[in-house]
Amino acid sequence: MAAQRSSAPSAAPDLPTLGGRRSSYRERVADALRAALIAGELRPGEVYSAPTLAARFGVSATPVREAMLDLAKEGLVDTVPNKGFRVTEVSEKQLDEYTHIRSLIEIPTVVRLTTTADPVSLEALRPAAREIVTAAAAGDLIAYVEADIRFHLCLLALAGNSHLVEVVGDLRKRSRLYGLTALVEAGRLEASAREHLELLDALLERDERAVHAVMTRHLGHVRGLWAAP
Repeated sequence: MAAQRSSAPSAAPDLPTLGGRRSSYRERVADALRAALIAGELRPGEVYSAPTLAARFGVSATPVREAMLDLAKEGLVDTVPNKGFRVTEVSEKQLDEYTHIRSLIEIPTVVRLTTTADPVSLEALRPAAREIVTAAAAGDLIAYVEADIRFHLCLLALAGNSHLVEVVGDLRKRSRLYGLTALVEAGRLEASAREHLELLDALLERDERAVHAVMTRHLGHVRGLWAAP
């Protein structure tokens, strides 16, 4: 099954929004472009023009150009005068370091939520977890990455530390998950997507050991199942 591309940026699920506000259209376009970059839909070293990307995503060129400038500020792309934007290269060493830092932050933080998170707030994340599974089943990698990022950042936000969420969000933006396409084609991405539902169930059951196991396995995919091109 070939990976499918989203025709337009997907809308955010019915979740508490980070920072207490809804994203602007420009930010939603940036989210979709960032997800395409993370999933390997936009390849490192290649130059993309705003009109080309606009046609690909079914939006106008202006918000794409503005969104790509935002990604340039984040160091994810470089501007190429009179041509467009080049996706920056990320080394294997950098990806290993990003994943190591994430594991040091995310695993213990999520485990602590077994004793601190309100069950109602946890249950509110279930539609997003299901959205991840749906995107995986459809082979929509952009929707998958967008939903995955929203789920995990909203989950971490329950810890009440906005700076922690910002750090992890930045590390996730810099990730590269080029193995997702192969998993879709092999029909294996949906299984790992279901780990989000497994994680929620473990949190609601207040099972610290299970939460630790799921988070460790899940983050292990970043440099394992999801990494190989």
